[in-house]
Amino acid sequence: MIQIAKRLEGIGEYYFSQKLREIDELNKQGKNIINLGIGSPDLPPHPDVIKVLNEESVKPNVHGYQSYKGSPVLRNAFKDWYKKYYAVDLNADTEILPLIGSKEGIMHICMTYLNDGDEALVPNPGYPTYRSAVKLAGGICVDYELKENNNYFPDFDELGKSDLSKVKLMWVNYPQMPTGQLPTKKLFEQLISFGKKHGILICHDNPYSFILNEKPMSLLAVDGAKDVAVELNSLSKSQNMAGWRVGVLCGAKERIDEVLRFKSNMDSGMFLPLQLAAAKALSLGGDWYESVNKIYKQRREKVYELLDTLNCEYSKQQAGLFIWAKIPVKYKDGYALSDDILYNKNVFLTPGGIFGTVGNNFVRISLCGSVERFQEAINRIKN
Repeated sequence: MIQIAKRLEGIGEYYFSQKLREIDELNKQGKNIINLGIGSPDLPPHPDVIKVLNEESVKPNVHGYQSYKGSPVLRNAFKDWYKKYYAVDLNADTEILPLIGSKEGIMHICMTYLNDGDEALVPNPGYPTYRSAVKLAGGICVDYELKENNNYFPDFDELGKSDLSKVKLMWVNYPQMPTGQLPTKKLFEQLISFGKKHGILICHDNPYSFILNEKPMSLLAVDGAKDVAVELNSLSKSQNMAGWRVGVLCGAKERIDEVLRFKSNMDSGMFLPLQLAAAKALSLGGDWYESVNKIYKQRREKVYELLDTLNCEYSKQQAGLFIWAKIPVKYKDGYALSDDILYNKNVFLTPGGIFGTVGNNFVRISLCGSVERFQEAINRIKN
């Protein structure tokens, strides 16, 4: 009898993969579900990005295998982007590794550094992929709770009292998903100090810093950060290119070389025209981000209205593609509210519990939908 590998024990199918199938079945029944759960940008990339892809794709010499380290054009574009918006100096040849989406980078990092039984600090609430990648690599997840009364920042005093002898990695993510919490310079400095003190590699996942945020920040801007930190970034959210799968890992040459040892045995380089189009996207000026955020601001007002209709509580100081909200006491947890709205109002909201136990009494709403779509969801909930 064929059996799955032990590494998949305790690893379920990704929540949204499963839920999308259920929503698809409901739609086949004529329900016409309004899905407000998934952060997949519905807006297109800049027209100039599409133009580059089209022009480059028809050339006869661009269809072969590409460098495992990515095109120099793309690496230099990431270098200039980091310098312009984050004030971070990177060496395009040694400190930048393009990725087929930053999600694969999470797996690459875990597979590169974790042995069986090694521990990794994982935020609760946090992106579920951190947890699954650690487990798939043979590591053990050690939750650190992000509490509302501490601005969803790690409690470094509490962490310092615990046994960190087996911890090799710490996953962090600011602007934080799902809570939308923005970072501070002090927080980033504390993270680097913590990593140096305990010999832990700080892994910062940074895909949301341009969404509804006037001051993008990089962990690598902290003095000495490259000694103990790496940063993942992505064009999925900031450039409306989620399906293009373009991400990047930035860090010291040693870290890039180490991760490349694993990555080069897993995949090959991206399609060259796609890389050149991505480089164009990275060269766009600040007016691009302003135009995108203008739309998200309008949508956010509608999400506030929807949450008010549900009697949820929320902060208006959130950044990123989502709004995180506390559910009213009449519901047992976020799953109960989500199911009630899904089955009775044909609107899907993400239950906060999928991001960890701390999120049990919350829901998350994506801003990826038109104002008209949000208004229709409001009308359904009111009726």
